[in-house]
Amino acid sequence: MPAAPAAPALDTLGPDTPAHTVDAFHRGRFWLVQPKHGGHRAGMDAMMLAASVPSAFGGRLADFGAGAGAAGLAVLSRCPAAQAVLVERAPEMAAFAAATLAHPGNAHLSDRASVLVADVTVSGQARAAAGLADNDFDYVIMNPPFNPARDRATPDRLRKEAHVMEDGLFESWIRSAAAVVKPRGGLAVIARPEQLGAILDAIAGRFGDAEMLAVHPRPDAAAIRIVVRAALGTRGKLAIRPPLMLHAQSGNGPDERSEMITNGLASLFGD
Repeated sequence: MPAAPAAPALDTLGPDTPAHTVDAFHRGRFWLVQPKHGGHRAGMDAMMLAASVPSAFGGRLADFGAGAGAAGLAVLSRCPAAQAVLVERAPEMAAFAAATLAHPGNAHLSDRASVLVADVTVSGQARAAAGLADNDFDYVIMNPPFNPARDRATPDRLRKEAHVMEDGLFESWIRSAAAVVKPRGGLAVIARPEQLGAILDAIAGRFGDAEMLAVHPRPDAAAIRIVVRAALGTRGKLAIRPPLMLHAQSGNGPDERSEMITNGLASLFGD
């Protein structure tokens, strides 16, 4: 892993901020300031979500549930004309996102990104007042908390907010996405395979031309993630794309395609 540039400007972090790390993504093309213990630490999910955005994308993107900003910055790293708003409900995690943008290793991206502290589940005037105006974005990506409460019991509040799914989550998040994107604007969601039905129910009547791609650890293993993307106001039916294998059949090394995708050198859907 490349050596980190000079220490980041962490003035946005409060005096009680827990220990943090500075981690390289896309082979050192951008850096993430994130909590070392409490709260959510970004990884493969964020990189796959970001890779669902077409490589030629040059519009304004909202990263719902951005955490420290991994997915949004990964889009900017691969799409040089894109802009991103990192939308995060927890002020503590939004502070990490602000510190990420202030990191000197991200100077080439930070002028195209901003942080917004907002709850994406609010609706109507409350959503607009929070800074999420209707028809203001060309694309929304989301990595919502999708673990059932029984799977990830944790005393850490930030980690629980980032991981544990609330009732009606996909409906409320996708409803907000449908409000803030422009006509024919894009949506991409990463979740568990068993949540495909809830996602399709939430996009019905809002988004169409849906595409689903399953992510498998290996060719002989069941999928562990799905990525769904769609376009607002279109009517095309669901298409199932060829799956992504994270590892090759033999050994534990990464599959060549997954290595390209997670390092920002290729898009997930091949566009």
